[in-house]
Amino acid sequence: MALVAIYSLFIINKSGGLIYYKDYGSAGRMDTNDSLRLASLWHSMHAISQQLSPTPGCTGIDLLQAHNFDLHCFQSLTGTKFFVVCETGAPNMEMLLKVIYELYTDFVLKNPFYEMEMPIRCELFDLNLAQVIQKDRVALLGR
Repeated sequence: MALVAIYSLFIINKSGGLIYYKDYGSAGRMDTNDSLRLASLWHSMHAISQQLSPTPGCTGIDLLQAHNFDLHCFQSLTGTKFFVVCETGAPNMEMLLKVIYELYTDFVLKNPFYEMEMPIRCELFDLNLAQVIQKDRVALLGR
């Protein structure tokens, strides 16, 4: 089996609702309810971490490291959160999340038929996202 850096991608709106989920071959595929629960849980943990931080200006959890996976998070200025579940030690995930955010702004937010805070159903976003993820996988095979 080829190396796969990213197991799944989640996009959560500013109120904690899951607006996009994509599974990239994780071993334990989640059903819709599980992905909604995970997104809600992450949104809550992220908000609580901002309040519990002993230092002012904390923006929340950026990285959660577990034994078998890492969870990287990027929060936009509008409060939309992008997070990937990936293999431990996968490089350049912060940069990848920023590229995904750029795709989101270019193909979702500029889509005149997209309603803010609603689930993302945009073919151009899906196609460009698939290309970016494939490039990331190819780059990982060369490490």
